[in-house]
Amino acid sequence: MMTGNEIREKFLSYFERQGHRRVASSPLLPAGDPTLLFANAGMNQFKDVFLGAERRDYARASSSQKCLRAGGKHNDLDEVGKTARHHTFFEMLGNFSFGDYFKEDAIRFAWELLVKEYGLDPRRLWFSIFEGDAEVPADEEAAALWERVGAPRDRILRFGRKDNFWQMGDTGPCGPCSEIHYYMGDDPEDPSKNRPEFVNGPGDTTMEIWNLVFMQFNREGVGEKTGDGKYESYRLEPLPAPSVDTGMGLERVTAVLQGVRTNYDTDLIRPIVEFTARLADRHYEPETQEGFAMRVIADHARATAFSIADGILPSNEGRNYVLRKIMRRAIYHGRNALGFEDNFFHKVTEFVVDRMKEAYPELETSREFIERMVKLEEERFGSTLTVGLQKLEALFSTATEGEMPPYAELARLYDTFGTPRDLIRVGLEERGFTVDEETYNEEFDRALREIQGAGAKGHGAAAAKTNPVYPRIAERVGASEFTGYDETRTDGAKVVALLRGEEEAEELSEGEEGEVILDRTPFYAESGGQVGDTGVLVRGDTHATVNDTPTAPAPGLVVHRVKVERGSLRVGETVTAQVDAEKRDATRRNHTATHLMHAALREVLGTHVKQAGSVVAPNYLRFDFSHFQPLTRDELAEIERLVNYQILRNERVQTDLLSLEEAMRSGAVALFGEKYAERVRVLTVPGFSKELCGGTHVRATGDIGLFKIVSDESIASGTRRIRAVTGRDAFMRFQETEALVDQISGELRSTRADVPVAVARLQDELKKARREADELRLKLALGGGASSAQDGQEAREVEGGVTVLAREASDLDASALRQLSDTLLAQIKTGVVVLGRRADGKASLIVRTSPDLSKRVPAGSVIKELAPIIGGRGGGKPDMAEGGGPEPQKLSEALEASYQIVERLLAMAGAAA
Repeated sequence: MMTGNEIREKFLSYFERQGHRRVASSPLLPAGDPTLLFANAGMNQFKDVFLGAERRDYARASSSQKCLRAGGKHNDLDEVGKTARHHTFFEMLGNFSFGDYFKEDAIRFAWELLVKEYGLDPRRLWFSIFEGDAEVPADEEAAALWERVGAPRDRILRFGRKDNFWQMGDTGPCGPCSEIHYYMGDDPEDPSKNRPEFVNGPGDTTMEIWNLVFMQFNREGVGEKTGDGKYESYRLEPLPAPSVDTGMGLERVTAVLQGVRTNYDTDLIRPIVEFTARLADRHYEPETQEGFAMRVIADHARATAFSIADGILPSNEGRNYVLRKIMRRAIYHGRNALGFEDNFFHKVTEFVVDRMKEAYPELETSREFIERMVKLEEERFGSTLTVGLQKLEALFSTATEGEMPPYAELARLYDTFGTPRDLIRVGLEERGFTVDEETYNEEFDRALREIQGAGAKGHGAAAAKTNPVYPRIAERVGASEFTGYDETRTDGAKVVALLRGEEEAEELSEGEEGEVILDRTPFYAESGGQVGDTGVLVRGDTHATVNDTPTAPAPGLVVHRVKVERGSLRVGETVTAQVDAEKRDATRRNHTATHLMHAALREVLGTHVKQAGSVVAPNYLRFDFSHFQPLTRDELAEIERLVNYQILRNERVQTDLLSLEEAMRSGAVALFGEKYAERVRVLTVPGFSKELCGGTHVRATGDIGLFKIVSDESIASGTRRIRAVTGRDAFMRFQETEALVDQISGELRSTRADVPVAVARLQDELKKARREADELRLKLALGGGASSAQDGQEAREVEGGVTVLAREASDLDASALRQLSDTLLAQIKTGVVVLGRRADGKASLIVRTSPDLSKRVPAGSVIKELAPIIGGRGGGKPDMAEGGGPEPQKLSEALEASYQIVERLLAMAGAAA
């Protein structure tokens, strides 16, 4: 029996023998594609090749692509663990033809691999083709080709668009597809089960294992767009170079070849399930709730380990939020169904690393970081779960009697605090609210969508619209030649296109703003974090200021945003393009310093550090990176020391142009989320740093001059941001620091060396003074104070001789207010204390009830009536509750009302008794 690893290797080796380039999986973090949350198919990394926007030095490729489907259009999260096939993380085996072979070879390759290489029984295979419709005829060509390779005619089935037609979107490449299905039952000769109606039908016994997509048309919109963004009609045009895109789930084909009924029973996943069972000290029984939980944990552990290794970290936005949901779903099932009390999930993800590091070495490289991030999320979820349940209790206590809390509030608990939705539903049922599961889920999901907006904040939505004029210009004039690696001034650059607004123009006149495209230019277009160049375009008396060079709107097209100060610019003229050399030099210093700092971070903090974004500007650099805790002073100092040491060495900065494969083999660091061409520039500082980078850099490290970190901060869970300066800006920072230290030492009348001691002494004195002031304010408050006497707020006896003490104490902070409530309640022994304070344009209240009265006069009930008087809300437990509102002018009214509220609650309790 072949292992999952052997099945993957046999697929890739077979297609290598058929002339395919073996291409490594792209990261789960999609490169330059805002339409995707995660890589979810093998063709993602080849999308621009299929669209004709990118060319590669091969026309055939194969890969085993890491995929994650848990958001957006492809969202299998809720089905994971329930069915035999659904996963968040899986591997997609695929072979691709970019205008090379088409249906005949694709079908022949599929038959040979499945029947001759893998040895599958043809009696178990079913083949589906497109049955045709009014727009596209039936794919009888594919049917004939299947027969030619050996498929029986009665096993070739026909289906409609839903199953057998693929398209990238409303417009773009599309075409029929042919799916291969496999019967997994006991006897392929059993006519009652191995039947055509089970193909694309009910159950998992006959399942799809491979899809061959034949991209042979381009779907174009006709006429004007309607209100919903669609065209009046569409037409299909044959593609000049039809292509092939196939996808076969590794987990599914492994289940077939290993003779098991579910993907979870393959050697790709079953060991993770059993490891989880051993951790929980239980046996894996598939049909139980515990077995379901083990499957969820196994699947989600794979998704978690691979996501973190690829630079996706749990947080509250976009794809990071989806990962957090995946992780917390696994952790919750472990705690709820398997009884884990301590952190456990990091052990499962570490087991995943052990199992899969050979095929995916990036897991081993990120092992420590994966463990740390999963531990942090487990700890964070534990605390948020506790807080969330407290918030749920508070929500119930403030709700109107007999009225179910709004779904918006319930969904907010799930979204903000991670309170599991099934626990929320249990809480509703415990309080007598009966909601059928389907309605509950529908309403909950609707409220959640409203809270989260249109999904993942930009990810998964349509890509930003690009002016269609740019691709047309690029097709007409070709790519702009970039000369800026060697010079900052280029003479004789030809104006090949001009834009005024969104339309092409023949001329830009004096005073006008527009865009200029040259056949060659020294201006660097914003990319890889480096800002675009500024400068001038000149020709005789004509002078145009280049205010920005934005990111290329079409591959290779450099656009200069200009204002014509004098004269005019015309298409066909030549100009001198002059970059602002001073800004360029400053930008180069910061860019090379970014590479040095990245290498220093990895040396000081560990190889888990990965770039998560950057800005390289003339006056500063900003670098975002993966790390799980704040940097210490010693770590920051060591990073600065390493970078400045490399600057002092004045090493020559080496640039090489290599194939992407050669660059990766050489050990160059690639950045997640960046899209690279087949030929890449590799920037090397010998013995210290080697990265892929298309930006501009200094000739030697000494040109940087000086490097200084100015800040380190957290910007998301597991992601930090460093800002730094170099060259003249770093020297100015040094001068400012020196002047500041001199000023402080002068004010303190101490030497520079004694400044820390003098500051510490002043801090101790200030703390002592504040403590004494707090104690004095508390004593005054205990004595009543002038404000209490004026407002008539004092201890009174209400029904049954119960003491109620209502008082304003605005001189105290929130902590002291709670301390005062403790003291006053201890003084009156039995009764109710209500305290209020005004601060920052708001009012706050705290209610304390003695234990003997907490059932008759719950503090939560009192605050629920008091808080609306000051325009707010409140909640809490029977012995203590808090609330607040935006109307501090009504605080006295609220305090006065507390006597009547307590008296009424006592009367109600007495009547009930």
